[in-house]
Amino acid sequence: MRNRSTSIIPLVMLLLLAAVTFWLSQVIQGRTPRGPLRHDPDYWAERMEMRRFDINGTLQHTLVTEKLVHYPDDDTTILTEPHLTYHKVPPIEVFARMGYVGRDGKEVDLVDEVKVIRHGATDDLPPTVLETRALKVFPDEEKGSSKDPVILTRGASVLHGTGFETDNSTGITVVHGRVTGTIHQNRTEKR
Repeated sequence: MRNRSTSIIPLVMLLLLAAVTFWLSQVIQGRTPRGPLRHDPDYWAERMEMRRFDINGTLQHTLVTEKLVHYPDDDTTILTEPHLTYHKVPPIEVFARMGYVGRDGKEVDLVDEVKVIRHGATDDLPPTVLETRALKVFPDEEKGSSKDPVILTRGASVLHGTGFETDNSTGITVVHGRVTGTIHQNRTEKR
């Protein structure tokens, strides 16, 4: 009988040690929820300015925003009142109330009161202003598009469309859908 009791004591001690270890693990770690990760920002910046240079060191574009907030769980960045400027001649400025930057930073979704201003090549030419609700911008490629209604104005001329695509490198903007509008011709009188 004595041999059996001496062989059971180490087994009982081992089970007791395993139970205490499990209990301590639960106390230290607590109960971790099995749900999705929390959507808390890991960094933010206020009144921030970012500059992008091309391969030759020439300033390509500048992004100014009132507030930038990054969320690590889905790797998204939210911009408040973004202002994007392309530094070509003539310069182009893009404004919006909000912006959402994708995971790799290659595309930006601008929403609410989006306005694109292509300044005139000379001071006597009026700027071309494009207004829409949402605009998807590819800053490095200098392209943008929207499937939302758009209003395009230049001086007294106005065009309305149901979407558009624009390419800043070529200077071409294509308005989609049923396009309506009025185009005024600048006339100079000869005497």
